[in-house]
Amino acid sequence: MNLPFISDKTYTNIDYTTNNLPKAEYDNCTFKNCNFSNTYLSGFSFLECEFVNCNFSSVKLGDTAFKDVTFNDCKLVGTPFNECNSFLLAMTFNQCQLNLASFYNLKLNNTAFNNCKLEKTDFTETNLSQSIFNKCDLNQAVFDNSNLEKVDFLTAYNYSISPSKNKIKGAKFSKNEILGLLKDYNIIIE
Repeated sequence: MNLPFISDKTYTNIDYTTNNLPKAEYDNCTFKNCNFSNTYLSGFSFLECEFVNCNFSSVKLGDTAFKDVTFNDCKLVGTPFNECNSFLLAMTFNQCQLNLASFYNLKLNNTAFNNCKLEKTDFTETNLSQSIFNKCDLNQAVFDNSNLEKVDFLTAYNYSISPSKNKIKGAKFSKNEILGLLKDYNIIIE
């Protein structure tokens, strides 16, 4: 099924919980101050789109395509990115609230998370190689069997990452947060 093609449009202050977004392939579109919470975006395609100050909490994303998409100042609490179409999946997150989101088993190489809250976010079996977590709160975020090779955690904080359960070769960590790598070992450091 071919979706209608919509390009170069800006959508501002729209509540999609009451006005459904037409199912389409959106290319180079901007969404500002829009509410998508609890909506169904299954099968939609977003290519080179930008979402600014939008609410995506608990949105349904079955087979949704996010290709080179940027989220700025968005609320994405409980967003199941693991349900997205993984083909050419590429996203950037700036000052977003991603608590309880799921990136389970996705390939997210070179993904930038800038100044985001990622509390209790699931990165189980996620390939994050060469990504960056710049000034991100990773309190209780789950990293299990994840590829974290060459990931930049230098300014991230509150993480707990087990080196024995994840690939961390070449990852960068700050001395101040090194305890986040040792929590699983139940050792005392004074």
